[in-house]
Amino acid sequence: MRFTGHCRCGQVSLEVQAQTLPPLYACHCLNCQRWSGSAFALHVLCVASAVQVVGEHTTYVHDHNGHTSTQYVCGRCHTRLMNETSAAPGMRVVRAGILEGSEKFVPVAHLWTRRKQPWLVLPEDVPQWQESPTAAEFGRALSG
Repeated sequence: MRFTGHCRCGQVSLEVQAQTLPPLYACHCLNCQRWSGSAFALHVLCVASAVQVVGEHTTYVHDHNGHTSTQYVCGRCHTRLMNETSAAPGMRVVRAGILEGSEKFVPVAHLWTRRKQPWLVLPEDVPQWQESPTAAEFGRALSG
């Protein structure tokens, strides 16, 4: 299957090639709240080789908790498209909101719930962690 999306202005498009939509999760940490300007951010965890970006984009590299994070944004409208982190080599974290049909996506996990907005009620049957889960816990949650 092919999942496509684009930035706000349409200059940059993104394509994910996968048999099914890779797992979607919500992160409620302060960084995601600030990056998104919202209560949380929705991410799709993808194998890096499955994600193709076309169009003029810019990268922003920064250190975060001892890991290097590379953010990809549209060079014109600055929509945040995805990121890579040294904490998860070979993976790309696509911003779910840029994908077509994102209104149909449902998170399979919630991270950093200790920072979630108090008015937000999360489903009890969806895995959630007060902070970051271990890689093994996260992997189990994402694999369903």
